[in-house]
Amino acid sequence: MPKQIILGIDPGFARTGWGVIEVAGCKQRVLNYGCIETKAGMEFSDRLEILHNDLLRIIKKYQPDFVGIEQLFFCKNVTTALNVGQARGVVLLTLKLAKIAFMEFTPLQIKQAICGYGKADKSQIQKMVKTIFNLKQIPKPDDAADALAVAFCAAGCCKLLRLQK
Repeated sequence: MPKQIILGIDPGFARTGWGVIEVAGCKQRVLNYGCIETKAGMEFSDRLEILHNDLLRIIKKYQPDFVGIEQLFFCKNVTTALNVGQARGVVLLTLKLAKIAFMEFTPLQIKQAICGYGKADKSQIQKMVKTIFNLKQIPKPDDAADALAVAFCAAGCCKLLRLQK
């Protein structure tokens, strides 16, 4: 059974969560996860550059076959929404330049895939990520757990696409 490497991304400008899983048939395992963090007070363009460069390093190290990225959800703070949107733009451009296929998922789709319930809260998602991937502890910070949930959702989507062929 061929193995597939999937990268999940939970985008942000202060912290972008990422999670890499390996899928072989019905088996999935976590290869690594973490966050790309930038400091408040830095020039915003410098923060975006760090995001691009760090994401590129992750891509080069793990060479994912497919990437899942969380879509921007409704945000009450317009400035935050715009900044997260710009960070997502950097992520999408980085993936495009690296010639990696990607798919975007809404928070509702991700929650449905990982918990079976589209309105699951953060703690439910974290517990399911721990359980599904048989981890000893819940991945920290939250953004990394969210990124693994995105990767899980993307893995399910990849399986459906293969079945349709």
